[in-house]
Amino acid sequence: MRVNIDISPENKETHAVIYTDKMTEEVRRASKLLEGDEAHLLTAQYKDDIVILRPGEIYMVRVEDKDTVIYGREDKYFSRKRLYEISDLLGAGFMQISKSTLVNLSYLDRIEPGFGGTVLLKLRNGSKDYVSRKYLPEFKRYLGL
Repeated sequence: MRVNIDISPENKETHAVIYTDKMTEEVRRASKLLEGDEAHLLTAQYKDDIVILRPGEIYMVRVEDKDTVIYGREDKYFSRKRLYEISDLLGAGFMQISKSTLVNLSYLDRIEPGFGGTVLLKLRNGSKDYVSRKYLPEFKRYLGL
């Protein structure tokens, strides 16, 4: 991605314009980073309470039996939002690794080769899930492999 920065006393407000021929994941991430979307909060249910979670408190989000389960350091929370809605809220620090799972990339602990071209991710809180073949190329790019 080419980046141009124009520093001038005539510019009274900071703003960014992205020129592209199509919406890509790279453009989406750049937009979220520039908008500061990482500050979004997510509401979820924990037992009988509604709690507010910040992206840094979330290790993994997974759809299990039609329920959206959010894994924190020790607890599990439930949300009525769909996975793509949560992905949009959480921003660039999260990556979808399968049709039903998002992970917080800053909590990766270990990566192990799996069966059939998959990779098993283990997070610092003990959660684990496989990166499916569809999402593996993007994950490998993230790791620089």
